[in-house]
Amino acid sequence: MTELVTARLLLRPVTPADEEDLYSLERDPEVMRYLNGGRPTPRHPPPVDDQPFRMPRGTEDDVWAAFADERFIGWFSLWVGDDRVGWLGYRLHRHAWGQGFGHEGAAALVDHGFRAQGLTAIHATTMAINLGSRRIMAKLGMRHLRTYDEPHDDPIPGAEEGEVEYGVSAAEWLGQH
Repeated sequence: MTELVTARLLLRPVTPADEEDLYSLERDPEVMRYLNGGRPTPRHPPPVDDQPFRMPRGTEDDVWAAFADERFIGWFSLWVGDDRVGWLGYRLHRHAWGQGFGHEGAAALVDHGFRAQGLTAIHATTMAINLGSRRIMAKLGMRHLRTYDEPHDDPIPGAEEGEVEYGVSAAEWLGQH
């Protein structure tokens, strides 16, 4: 992976030295509200992790640490499946919310996925009630593809509204950028 630079952000591959910054996101109940209901997550998840979301620790090859003015603000991920479809994810500290960093970092990673990795499409999912993430996906030019139910043993508030999947094709993205 290479570094990605935007007008205000530096995205670089995570390293084990980022573990504390990455874990700090999971200690904030508001950051984790739509992922696990805001419950604490284990610092070292079990080897067979049954969590339905990423918990990066700095060793992943598809996660970028995001910095604004040299301050860690969160991470972005682009996991690539066998079918050359990428799956976008991101998590930002509350101090970075509402400033456009989510869109800026996600757009850089989506563009990288299409131009440098040759992906055919990029998708992202979130809880239907997570309007902040849905706005980022829509602003990226992603279309709502489906709403679906995700079975949960211990559902969190809002789970009854379902999950949503958004996506954009390489042709759509490259035609607009």
